[in-house]
Amino acid sequence: MTKMDKPVAFSRRSVLMGTGALVVSVGAPITLDTVMSVQSALAQGAKPPLTPDQLSSYIAVGADGKVSAYFGKMDMGHGLHVAIAQIVADELDVPFKAVTVYMGDTATSVNQGGASGSTGIQFGGKQMRMAAAEARRVLVEMAAEKFRLPPGDLTVSNGAVHTLVMAGVMPKSVTYAELIGGKYFNVQLDWNKQYGNPLYAPGKAKPKDHKEHKIVGKPIKREDVAPKVFCKEDYCTDIKVPGMVHGRMIRPAVAGAVPVKVDEGSIKGIPSAKVVWKDGFLGVVADKEWDAIRAAEMLKVEWSQTNPPFPSQGALYDHIRKASVRKRQVEKQNGNVDEAFKTAARVIEAEYEWPFQSHACMGPACALVEIKGDKVTCWSGTQKSHFVQEGVAALLQLPVENVHVKWTVGPGSYGRSDADDAAMDAAYMAKVIGKPVRVQYMRYEGTGWDPKGPASVHTARAAIDAQGNVTAYEFNSKGFSRVDVNTNGSKPFDTLAGQALNVALKSGDGFGVPAESYEFASKRTSWETIAPLLDRSSPLRSAHLRDPVGPQIHFASESFIDEVAAALNLDPIEFRLRHVKDPRDQAVIKAAAEKFGWDSRPSPKKRQSGTKVSGRGIAYAQRNGTKVAVIAEVEVDRSSGKIFAKRFTVAHDCGQIINPDGLEKCIEGNIVQGISRTLWEEVKFDNKNVTSVDWMSYPILDITETPEKIDFVLINHPELPPTGAGEPSIRPVAAAIANAIFDATGVRIRRVPFSPDRVKQAFS
Repeated sequence: MTKMDKPVAFSRRSVLMGTGALVVSVGAPITLDTVMSVQSALAQGAKPPLTPDQLSSYIAVGADGKVSAYFGKMDMGHGLHVAIAQIVADELDVPFKAVTVYMGDTATSVNQGGASGSTGIQFGGKQMRMAAAEARRVLVEMAAEKFRLPPGDLTVSNGAVHTLVMAGVMPKSVTYAELIGGKYFNVQLDWNKQYGNPLYAPGKAKPKDHKEHKIVGKPIKREDVAPKVFCKEDYCTDIKVPGMVHGRMIRPAVAGAVPVKVDEGSIKGIPSAKVVWKDGFLGVVADKEWDAIRAAEMLKVEWSQTNPPFPSQGALYDHIRKASVRKRQVEKQNGNVDEAFKTAARVIEAEYEWPFQSHACMGPACALVEIKGDKVTCWSGTQKSHFVQEGVAALLQLPVENVHVKWTVGPGSYGRSDADDAAMDAAYMAKVIGKPVRVQYMRYEGTGWDPKGPASVHTARAAIDAQGNVTAYEFNSKGFSRVDVNTNGSKPFDTLAGQALNVALKSGDGFGVPAESYEFASKRTSWETIAPLLDRSSPLRSAHLRDPVGPQIHFASESFIDEVAAALNLDPIEFRLRHVKDPRDQAVIKAAAEKFGWDSRPSPKKRQSGTKVSGRGIAYAQRNGTKVAVIAEVEVDRSSGKIFAKRFTVAHDCGQIINPDGLEKCIEGNIVQGISRTLWEEVKFDNKNVTSVDWMSYPILDITETPEKIDFVLINHPELPPTGAGEPSIRPVAAAIANAIFDATGVRIRRVPFSPDRVKQAFS
């Protein structure tokens, strides 16, 4: 323990043992005995509560001068922690490597919304910037008091406060460690009383002007890649605790069926195997994982007689077209759209279709839950640990503060994956069994039963006058809701466990419209949602998948813009620039064209012969303030129907760029996943259940199909706040590929995925 010659100032949030070092808070004095009792409590798993209005909830300086940044979001593969460390280091004037970012642990960070909506830097980084700036202000004031000088006579560098060089005055300096090392800030912030993504709690300090940034904007590489590649880092699947048992869930062959009779004797030959059954919730546990797998396969279950709930897959889009609209919303409207179509000299119309898609993470979800008395610890690869904390607490009927969720790297995510479901399944089993339970889904569950990106149908039409001008544009999306189950597991009714245990349901409605700045004299964009095919415990429940409904909407809208340009015999970029009015949108389109070497001409390309033909296509979109243009070059094999997305050029404007290296890697990931979703990914199902349950029945892009080249134009606006980059560049990919296929072949394909069979069918 740190030596103390007199009572030290503490607050009731005075001790944190996250690094094994005593960290105390500047506040009202308490006795050393109280400190020891707090330490003792922490050693038993307790800790003073975190509150969003306290600077110490975000920033701490250790006795060694190293800075801890407690971040209520997490990195799902983009290296977000690097950018956050850059922001904090710049505001505090410490070296980049002096900052460690602790992410998504409910015991050390407040709820900043987890990973969602590309808000890691846009909102999360904004808050961490404000907290670091406030910490610097407080440290400078502490030094000013120590030196008996006004703060304006001091400067900061490399984690130390210095007096300005003045004639006749001996220079002095003091390090952050000497000022506060091992103690917590006891500083109130002006919290906006919101949790999640909107949380904002500034202090009195004003952050630095971008011209003062020395670390922000540098291409700093991640150091966590090698440990992941060489198995030096634990994933969620690697976590073990004493006394742990292994759990497996048992799902019905006919979706919607529930167990009516379970023969527990059918697994009596498997050591330690036990059944966990209540209502529609059915699982098994065993001391050994292989025994749990065997028990799940061998358990004899009689299921309720249930009518198969799904249409045939071939009837999916007709079902969407004919289904009653549960909610309709007109998002944007100007002019008199209906009158413009009545008086049009020509009307161009088209319809586009997008399938259900799975998260198809590299590995199925895993979670471990341990319950000791009324205290719960959960290890999960969730995107939103604070919301899983709420969900587990609700399911187990415990106070939220009794549940500790430790975010642990999982196999993938980008949306409302099955990680939250695994956590809830493990929590319920642990409560029933009275032991720590590790639930590991099987591959068929990970692909078959995860929440799906919604299937949809999109219609578009344009009114053309006698002079060839577009006088009206209308776009409508109709599909399953992107929030049939919500974006996180904070409510049991949004999880398989809660639904199986018969909680009351609350399906949500939401879709979206194209995000762009096209201006037409009359314009209307709208969306409609329909009821889920099965309201409870459905393998086709729809939810967020990376860039929720963005790829499908913009596949349709940007394909249609291309169709109108072709109908008017105009170059696709020339047509876009006639109608795109936002200057930054225009800039990304022009930048992509210049980098690609775009030759101005209408599509399709003329005079192509032979089996293999090539083409190029462009698509552009906005997302939450970020602007992206993507140009794809494809090769099409007419005989096999195989599409090779050969080359991409991406122009990207997300305001201030924090880490250009991380941004490029993020865009690369978006492009590759976007190609996969465009060319291959489609959930298959029959009238009983999902049938695409492995990599053969749900193929994804393989390494031989990745692009030869991805070029970047990163447009930096350091004078602007940073906006999200995690998802925008996936949004235009499908349309860019579709437009390139049309340019190469003159054939327009309006249904994703562009599998070889579908491409050949389009050519026939």
